[in-house]
Formats: sequence, C-alpha cells, structure tokens
Amino acid sequence: MKTMLVATAALAAAFSLPALGQSQPEIGTRARAILDVDGLQFRDANGNGNLDPYEDWRLPVADRVSDLLERMSIEERAGMLLIDTLNAGCAGTTEGTRAEEMIAEQHMTRFILRNTIAAKAQTCDGRPSRSGFDVTARQMAAFANAVQELAEAQPSGIPVLFKDNARNHRESDPRFGIGGGAGAMTAFPKELGIAAAVLGTESMAPVEALTQVTAAEWRALGLRGMYGYMADLATEPRWHRVHETFGEDSDTVADIMEALVLGLQGGPVDPESAVALTMKHFPGGGPQEQGLDPHYSFGQRQVYPSGAFAAHLAPFQRAIDAGLGAIMPYYGVPVDLTHEGETFDEVGFSFSAQTVNGLLRDRLGFQGYVNSDTGIIQSRAWGFADATVPERVALAINSGNDVLSGFSDVGEILDLVEAGLIDEARVTEAAGRLLTEQFALGLFENPYVDEDAAGDIVAASDHLALAAQVHRESIVLLQNDNLLPLAQGAQIYVLNADAGMAAEAGFKVTQGTADDGRSSAADHDAAVIRVYVRNTGTGDYRSNDPEWGANPEHLNPRTGEVWGGEDNCNVTPDLNASCADDGQIGGPGSPALGLLFGGALPWEADALSFTTMAEAQSWDIFPPLPVIREVMNEVGAQRTIIAIDFRNPYVIDAESGLRDAGALLATFGAVDDALFDVLSGQFAPVGRLPFALPDNLGAVIENASDAPGYAAEDTLFPFAHGLSY
Repeated sequence: MKTMLVATAALAAAFSLPALGQSQPEIGTRARAILDVDGLQFRDANGNGNLDPYEDWRLPVADRVSDLLERMSIEERAGMLLIDTLNAGCAGTTEGTRAEEMIAEQHMTRFILRNTIAAKAQTCDGRPSRSGFDVTARQMAAFANAVQELAEAQPSGIPVLFKDNARNHRESDPRFGIGGGAGAMTAFPKELGIAAAVLGTESMAPVEALTQVTAAEWRALGLRGMYGYMADLATEPRWHRVHETFGEDSDTVADIMEALVLGLQGGPVDPESAVALTMKHFPGGGPQEQGLDPHYSFGQRQVYPSGAFAAHLAPFQRAIDAGLGAIMPYYGVPVDLTHEGETFDEVGFSFSAQTVNGLLRDRLGFQGYVNSDTGIIQSRAWGFADATVPERVALAINSGNDVLSGFSDVGEILDLVEAGLIDEARVTEAAGRLLTEQFALGLFENPYVDEDAAGDIVAASDHLALAAQVHRESIVLLQNDNLLPLAQGAQIYVLNADAGMAAEAGFKVTQGTADDGRSSAADHDAAVIRVYVRNTGTGDYRSNDPEWGANPEHLNPRTGEVWGGEDNCNVTPDLNASCADDGQIGGPGSPALGLLFGGALPWEADALSFTTMAEAQSWDIFPPLPVIREVMNEVGAQRTIIAIDFRNPYVIDAESGLRDAGALLATFGAVDDALFDVLSGQFAPVGRLPFALPDNLGAVIENASDAPGYAAEDTLFPFAHGLSY
C-alpha cells in the first residue's frame, strides 16, 4: 500500500484536498446512520457504528482514499473500473433497469445517464428510445436518489457518480452517444455558437453564462460528471463532429477550455465543484483522414500532414493546468505521427501506453484519471482486431485507462487479475484515482439532491435570459448588401422559421412552406430563409451488405477496397461476431442501426458544397435547394436573407446561387427569436466565425486535416470574420 499512498497524494494537482478544520458539511443519508462525534456529524458509510478514517471529512482526501482502498475487496476495487449506461425507468423509477445488478453484483459506482429531460414525462405504455424514457427534472432527480440509496446500502457505501455528454445546447440532429440536446433544460447555442460569441464579444462572458446555468441544472439533477467538453480542433472540415467543437483556432479553444474548467469545476475538483469534467478526445480528435470518424472502421486513421500535432495538444494542456480532473482518449489511430522526436505506435490512442502514460501523464503532467471512450472493448479496438475481449481489457487497463466506458463485466477484470494479466496493484491504482473524485466532490458526505427543487432550477427564467443573450451574440453576419437591418413593419416572406417570432419583432409576415402548394414570395420587401443541413438515410448501412459497405461500386480511394473491408468483423470474423459499423450497440444479436453516430455515407463525405449535398443520398438540405432558388427568383436575390445553420464549414459554392443573396448569416444552433432580433436591428450582430469558410470544394478535399483554414484564394470568409451595423 505504500505505492498507493504516494499515488493518491499525487492527485492533489487535479483535486483539491480538504484539510483539518473545515466546517461541517451537510450530511445526507437514507440507508446508513449518522455518527455524532465531537459535536460533528459524519455518515457511517460502512454501517459499523465507528468513525473510520474514510468517513471523516476532516481528513485530506488522499488519506481517506488510502484507508478505503485497504478495506475494499478486490471485487469492489475492480468494479470501480467500469462505467456503462444506466437510464431511468419510466417515471424516473429503477423498475426495469439494471441498477441493482450493476451496483450489487458488478460493484459499479459510475454510470452514464442519458434520459432526456422533458417538460412532460413520457407515458409508461410507450417505448423508450435508445436514451431511455423521457423524464421530468423531478423524476430524474428521484432516480438519481434511488440509485444513490442502493449504493449507500452496499458494504462500503460508496456513492455513485452520474455522467453524460454535454446537454445544454440546442441540437437540430440529436444522436445517441454523441449529443441528445437539451430537452426541457436551458438550451444555449451549439459549441461553435459559444465560440462565435466569445470571438465577437472578445470576452469569456458567453462561456461564463453557459457554465453558470449548466452548473446549477446538472447539480440539481444529480449529474456531477460530464463527458465533455470536446477540446478537439475543427481543422478537418468534413469531420461530422465539427459541430461539437469550439472551432479551428487552437488559442481560442484553449482559452475556452480553461474557462470551462474554472466555471464548472472552479479549478481542481472540490465539494464546491458543480460538475467534474472529462475532456475529450485526447490527444485531439480533429485530424480525421478524409474527414471520417473513428466510431467507424473506415474512419480510424488520424493524420498530420502539416505537422501541427502540438496545436491539437495545447487546449488539453491549458485544461490540465487549470485543474482538469479526467481525460478521455479517442478511438483514432495516429498515422506517421512523430512528436518531439518520438514516433507513435499506430494503434488506437486508448490502447497506447505511449500516449496515455508517456505523453499525457509524463509530458503534460496530468494527474487525474483516464476514462476510455465508449465501446473500445467490443466494437472499436482499432489495431487489435486479432485480440480477444479479455486481451483488449488487459491492454486498455495496462495502457493507462482507469475506467472502461461501455463495459460492465467485473468478472472479466477479476479473471485477468487471477491469471496475472493485470496486476492487482494496477487495479488499486485506478480505483484510487476514481475514488479521489468521489471524495473530492463531497459525495461521501451527501450524494442526494432535492427532488422538489429540481423542476424549479431547470430552465429557470434567469437561466433562459442568460441563454437568450448568448444566442444573439452567436449570430454571424457574413455579407450584407445594404439589406439589413430590415425596417420595422416590412412585409417579409419567412421560410423554415417561426412566423410568430418574426411578427413579434415588428414585421408583417407571410409564412412560406417548402411544399408544392406554397405561396409566392413575390411582392414582399424581403424573404428570410433558415437553412439546416443534416445527414440522413444511413440507418441501413451494413459492412457486409453488397448494397452498402460491400458495394463494389463504392471503393475507398485510400485502400481500393470496399468501405466495409476494414471492419473487425471482416478482418478477424472469428473474434468479432458483430460489425462495428452496423451500429449494434447491444452486441451480437441486438438490432443493427447503421451509422448510428452520425455522418454521411463514407463515399459522400466529400460532398460538402450545397450543390453536391443537394445531389447526395445521405445529405439533406432543408428547405431543399430548388425551393430556395425559387424563392430567390420570386422576391429577387438581393432581397433574400439566408441564414445557414452550420454544423460543418459548408461550401457556399457559386453554382448553388446562395452567394447571390442580399444578406448571408451563419448560425450555430441559434433560436429564431434571436435571429429576428438581429434582422430587425434590435440587436446589432457581433458574432465571428469560429472557422474559415472555403470558397470551393477542392479546397475542402485538398485540405491538410491537422491545419486550420485554407489558402487565401480558396477562402470565402476567413476565421473570425463577422460584420455588424
């Protein structure tokens, strides 16, 4: 145990360690007694009637962790290394869930909680989505408390930590495991919109508003950990996760990462921290070859043709220096990567001790814990297609991952310890890092939340007001040929935006539609068109289907083979019963869901211009491009206002005709009322682009995946561009 005492003490850089003499914290218990000692109260976590060191909140966290580790069985310590989805049952109950089995049998204390918060609960006769039943804020809080009560009754009384991806953003295309959107929670613009507002206001006030609201709402629900935020740089325009980033500029993203740590954790994690962050995807998930994502076998390669690896590390370093508690490596495989004289092995980052221990811990000085990305064991063990599940578990843990996401079989770890393939000391080390966070957050004193207060805190009026201001600040005016601001009382034709909000802004409004019977935009002072783009039609993709991944008409230009050829189910079918790209999130025998995590069909990833997207199978522009052109012809291009919601740096190509509009705006999840505030002049636009917009599709395809922007002659609008009036 001497080594563990040293290891846990070293975590002081990532977690604030309370000292003797601190004031009495609130004690919350449902399954254990409260101990009264020296006029102070403590939770009797193990129920033995004595105040043991790990129950004594006056002691430093490192001492409490060491004491508890000595008392825990190997089963309890191994269970700490697991985290998997545990959604609330209908109406926020534990009925029909795995809660009891995961806690009592798998000894788990960490869960991903994905239920959407709704104003009205889903009825119990309906079918839950992959994210579980929709529940109210009160029901979510009640579920969190019920699970905490189950955990409190276990031998050591270790409290649960619930985590999820970022929630408080307006999401136009929710995806399981990526971003489900805010539901009834306060919704800010997307992360790109936060960056646009930061650049425009030249301050971190938009981030501070986001963290203030997120801190209050998550804590009220019992969510004390976040799989976020993404510190990745949007240097590869085709990558379908660009919309979750804060843009292409390393310095801007680093500033925002620091502000997020300070706003949500308050620096190193301590009992006052609202949400402990797990930033991702180390060492930067932006440079995806061909813009393809490593959730899929065909997107597993990360490339650095311009040698800009250090720029992708910088945001993580800033977050670490600010006190970041946890980091998540990505699935990707670095190709031909050399950094500071060291060449990196071409295996998934999560399986690379060179990356996790050498680069992250030894070079960058990170002392928190490492949380693997979800599904690295069964589905996305890139570089280890020929390894068995037990071998992958051993590789991941021995490479430096302290907790395996999407894995919930404690027996697998115990068997590996018994076989000598994982040292018990390594399990103890990982468990100590994880316990440190639970102690530092104050969960051992009170893991419970006020169920009645949750509904009042979520989407409170002051929260909505803060978000509304950031929505306005996030809107970027790209071009304006003296069309904006529109005069009060102007007669406008509105397509794909809320006519009621336009009327509230002072306009006379005709609501247009995209169907065959729509009214004409002629004889209006202006037309306002909101344009959204999403990927669709990929749910039937299968790696081995001759119409999809095995279609000889669609070959990967890098390999010359069909796109499904690199899926582990085809590389070593005897070891990989299910295909990763088929979207079988429940493993063999579960329904196949296709390209579940988003993105276009791989052979259409290059189709980033409006003209090519309009012709592609897996891209959807709404309103459709022909309808947009019709409206422009009816009202006149110079009297057309087009607001494009950017999830990627789409190419506004000349052939599309969109450049001819009298005004172009960029939004990043902004709501309609914020847009009309800008169009009416009630709010002068301040937002600035968080990434450059390319002039032509060739610039996108030839872009160096690790470098921001394009050559001057290939740039339509540069980074940080934005007009006002």
